[in-house]
Amino acid sequence: MTQSQAGLAPTLRTEPHMPSVARRARPIRAWAVAAALLLAVAWPLASPNIFYINIGILVVLAAIGAVTLNLIIRTGHISLAHGAFMGVAAYTCVLLQTRAGIPFPVAMIVGCLASGLLALVIGPIILRLTGKYFVLVTFLLGEVIRLVFLEWQSVTGGANGIDQIPPGLDLFRSPVGFYYFCLAISVLCIGIVWRILCSDLGRAIDAIREADRIAESSGVPVIRIKVMVFVVACTLVGLQGALQAQMIHAIEPASFNMDVSLGMVVMNVLGGMYYLVGPLIGAVFMVGLPELLRGYVELQQIIFGIILIVVMAALPGGMIGAWHLAHRACTRKRNGSRA
Repeated sequence: MTQSQAGLAPTLRTEPHMPSVARRARPIRAWAVAAALLLAVAWPLASPNIFYINIGILVVLAAIGAVTLNLIIRTGHISLAHGAFMGVAAYTCVLLQTRAGIPFPVAMIVGCLASGLLALVIGPIILRLTGKYFVLVTFLLGEVIRLVFLEWQSVTGGANGIDQIPPGLDLFRSPVGFYYFCLAISVLCIGIVWRILCSDLGRAIDAIREADRIAESSGVPVIRIKVMVFVVACTLVGLQGALQAQMIHAIEPASFNMDVSLGMVVMNVLGGMYYLVGPLIGAVFMVGLPELLRGYVELQQIIFGIILIVVMAALPGGMIGAWHLAHRACTRKRNGSRA
């Protein structure tokens, strides 16, 4: 083993050493998660206005896309086709529901499986690329999928899409009921991603991101893991697509263009790409803030743009990365004063 390999070997450990600071931070994280979940559950009760409930729905749906993309980012890839895979599931679900008469829950599952199957077919080919080449190929892939939605008019409705989508469940007729259903699905997706990242597979994913060649030489099946992660992420993001169609009762190709995928990337960058809570904070920021600034139409884009530029330029580790740096600085200062 060379010196460079020896330096990266700890990334492959299945039981990394947990420093005392991290152990002390665990209760804080648990309380933060509990508080966030409590806030999410209480949101419709604290703000019964339909406008704020809809903002909550948009945030919890955006969290699905951001967190599932984070799983791909952890392998060292940034995909600009994530929104397109969301569209595959959405169109499949809507077509099965409206034309085949299949119940929404079954149609949603089949739609997600269709997205995952496409990822399984394409993944082994494109995941051998890295860096800007992977980004470029996923951009082109997303555009090809969008053009299929646009040009296959007899099936997808072309540029007009499909409208008048009926509620999939009686629960969806109530904004509050729909919010809680979306929240449950979002929590499920976050839980799946969290479980993956905390497992041996998650540690292998981190090793692949840091040095995929060294990981492969150590016996880690790099391509297989990348494909597995890609398929899981593209399957789960289909849930967002199916529920988004239920929210607005319509779908169109523009709802799944590159801007959607780029927005998911920005959510991860803003919150912190290598922290699970990062994309969640990014989703709240990217979705909630523009909606709350609607009353200032003439200043909305300026305010949002300035905040976005400042955060991305001044905080390369995202908001969570900045918080960790501040926490470590305070801890060192406190320990220094005690000494």
